[in-house]
Amino acid sequence: MQKKSYLPLILLLLVSVLGVVFPSVPKTIVTEGINSGDTAWMLVSAALVLLMTPGLAYFYGGMVNNKNVISTMLQSFIAMGVISILWVVVGFSLAFGESIGGFIGNPTTFFMFNGVLDGKPWPLAATVPLVVFAFFQLKFAMITPALVTGSMAERINFKSYVLFMVLFSLFVYTPLAHMTWHPDGYLFKLGVLDFAGGTVVHMSAGWAALAGALYLKRRKSQVESSYFPPANIPFVLLGTGLLWFGWFGFNAGSAVGATPLAASAFATTNTAAAAAGLGWVLFDASKGKKVSALGFAIGAVVGLVAITPAAGFVTIPTSIFIGSVAGIISNTVAHLRAKSTLDDTLDVFPCHGVGGMVGMLMTGIFASKGINSAVVDEGLAFGDTKLFFIHLMALVIVSVFAFGASYLLLIVTNAILPLRVSEEDEKVGLDVSQHDEFLVDAA
Repeated sequence: MQKKSYLPLILLLLVSVLGVVFPSVPKTIVTEGINSGDTAWMLVSAALVLLMTPGLAYFYGGMVNNKNVISTMLQSFIAMGVISILWVVVGFSLAFGESIGGFIGNPTTFFMFNGVLDGKPWPLAATVPLVVFAFFQLKFAMITPALVTGSMAERINFKSYVLFMVLFSLFVYTPLAHMTWHPDGYLFKLGVLDFAGGTVVHMSAGWAALAGALYLKRRKSQVESSYFPPANIPFVLLGTGLLWFGWFGFNAGSAVGATPLAASAFATTNTAAAAAGLGWVLFDASKGKKVSALGFAIGAVVGLVAITPAAGFVTIPTSIFIGSVAGIISNTVAHLRAKSTLDDTLDVFPCHGVGGMVGMLMTGIFASKGINSAVVDEGLAFGDTKLFFIHLMALVIVSVFAFGASYLLLIVTNAILPLRVSEEDEKVGLDVSQHDEFLVDAA
């Protein structure tokens, strides 16, 4: 019988009491300047981005072996619960509150969502209510730690993962979101362009995933070279479809309005995904491999990752190039990873980390004022070098920060709760050992 644990329940009850003590009742809800069309689009976009986390659950769940499907999927779903509460309490304040030195927001600015219902709209989303912007951003905060789980699948303690997710959100995600997307943020003021989260979401998750794979070390099955096929490739395809669909909210929604810019980002998103999916399988075919469903699915997601920072800054034809190149580069890195001893279970770093970095550099090359007037210095392809070198510098800064901070948080988490399950639990599978649940055909 599992040891009883009261602390998590006590923490939830304490937060619930905080909700009564600090109800954040609005004095006057701001309606001036609010555009109903923009608001409607942003509500839809927030819902689309939410759908991506269940999509990720299917995407990851289908790729692990059949003893770990439920546990892997739950790691995404639990993020929807934990991060939703954390965001209301303090997460939104840390990401978008009054800037402290350009690196983090003041945790008291929107504590318990104080002033969010009746607050003025966000300066860069002036036509939608602040609460809509806040919940749109929540969905980004939600999926980022879920992305990390793929690198540590089949061997991470569930309780430890939840603790790490909270620490990662507070000390890695929110500072990066603040630095990149807050008007007073360090990277924002430096001139870094990240339209929808290539830096904030995918690079941070990719580097955290690499840290996790290194810290948790190899699965016993990988050490013994035991091959377990993916549990359910149709799950992977379903997850890819949900991610692709939801990504229109992720990228086109980041225009924060129903505008021509949203339409452009919508189009570049679809085009890059298509190009990368084709690029992945055709690159495989050039090496004598068969075209696979798994390959196209992974490639399409890489394309979505790579276009994310660039979606609202580049032209539609350019997105074909970005998708194709990203698919080939990530495929190559995944192949090299497979030949190494690094046990990144679902290739999170090659796909999200590398894909995010490719997208960041591509933004520095192809960003155009003709697409988005917010582009001050155009990309390298237009003869201006400044933006590219700013992105190159930011890439190094973000990579060092995300990897270093994540590795440190893994050490802290492990000191509180052991990160790795026992060898016996790993052998039985996390579905049973962590949750007492199992797939019928795995019983």
